[in-house]
Amino acid sequence: MTLTILGCHAATPKTFHNPTSQLLDLRGHLFLIDCGEGTQVSLRKSKVKFARVKHIFISHLHGDHYFGLIGLISTFTLLGREADLNIYGPKGIKEIITLQLKLGKAWTNYNLIFHELDSKSPQLLFEDEIVEVQNIPLDHRVYTNGFLFREKPGERKLNLEAAVAAKIDNSYFRKLKTGADVTNREGKLISNERVTFPPDPPKSYAFCSDTAFYPQIIPQIKGVSTLYHEATFLEEHFHLCEKTKHSTAKQAAMIARDAGVSQLILGHFSTRYSNLERYLEEAKPIFKNIQLAEDFKVFEI
Repeated sequence: MTLTILGCHAATPKTFHNPTSQLLDLRGHLFLIDCGEGTQVSLRKSKVKFARVKHIFISHLHGDHYFGLIGLISTFTLLGREADLNIYGPKGIKEIITLQLKLGKAWTNYNLIFHELDSKSPQLLFEDEIVEVQNIPLDHRVYTNGFLFREKPGERKLNLEAAVAAKIDNSYFRKLKTGADVTNREGKLISNERVTFPPDPPKSYAFCSDTAFYPQIIPQIKGVSTLYHEATFLEEHFHLCEKTKHSTAKQAAMIARDAGVSQLILGHFSTRYSNLERYLEEAKPIFKNIQLAEDFKVFEI
């Protein structure tokens, strides 16, 4: 599982920094998470093939999280896209995008499939044989979700030496990886656990977009491999959190600690701060394994 940060700053853009957008590569599946201004340019710089993006998740309808969506949709059309595009976002996103396409007389030549969300509790949004995705209800000034991506267990690993010793024909090796018991050349049933190793532990990623300090999310994200949590402010501007419904780095670290996550990534930085290392200085006394988001930085989960 690989996470590429396409943008990690708050609403006011800077010359060399983009608003929120991320690309999650989960065993070949590409999921675009939020789509602030300039996302398609960031995708180009990251050398991502646009046709591979089939699912876009939008956390909320503040511009720095979705103003790049209509541009990306339009570019897909210009490139002759034919594959369906699934868009998951708050109720109203279909109306916004449809109106822009209508007034610009720029209808797509592929299917736009909107999955509008209004639930205030976690729901299963997408599932296939590799991954399941849920929304994470958050506490912001407008209806907002984070998203939880959980990898399903992979195949078991073949213990080749043990399989050969057990006289199993190699035509059964593929079946062994699926967890099945098989019969060897002598007609004896061989237990799968005898000749395979367990798969790697499934990985998980929780994206927590704009939100006030909200411990209610902890049960849902308990023990995830990596948590991204907004950290708009430092403690000197703690008083702004209640008004804006944002969090500090210290509060994000408290969520990570109490949820027992393996790694925390901080992002959505206010442009008022020139030294981002201060975020680490405030958060690390609470939770040690923290990294700062950075445009085009790649995280292996």
